[in-house]
Amino acid sequence: MGETMTTTTMTINLTVNGEKREVSIEPGDTLNFVLREKLGLTGTKKGCDSGGCGACTVLMDRKPVYSCMLYAAKADGSEITTIEGLQNDDDDDDVKLDPVQKAFANHYGLQCGYCTPGFIMLTKALLDENPHPTEEEVRQALVGNLCRCTGYTKIVEAVMSLSERRR
Repeated sequence: MGETMTTTTMTINLTVNGEKREVSIEPGDTLNFVLREKLGLTGTKKGCDSGGCGACTVLMDRKPVYSCMLYAAKADGSEITTIEGLQNDDDDDDVKLDPVQKAFANHYGLQCGYCTPGFIMLTKALLDENPHPTEEEVRQALVGNLCRCTGYTKIVEAVMSLSERRR
């Protein structure tokens, strides 16, 4: 005779990119899984799935978190910002990129692009907290995110261009 396993679901409430969302989750669901699979926000990447690469970085209550390491239940009641939530409404272009996104593009701070959403979200949090970081502060802030393509120089240049523009 086969045993039937039952799973307990629960409902959490999130504000994702400014929109209130009610999501049914299972106890082991990560925030990354909920964002990608339940809400269709695939800009947030799933990389190492162990908090070692930073590709899954999102902002929770304006602070960067690894969404692969955070149980979705812990995010209940939080404000989540993903790469899809960044935009500049004052931009006349067809594509309304955030200044951080523009800087990464203008300074070639991306190549394959897989790690880019995590770096952009981390940069956004850094500059919101410290609008004028030194190069050393930028390098220290980015230490938890990995890129296999760029060698980091162009990423740091992109972030520093924003720091200098804000002076």
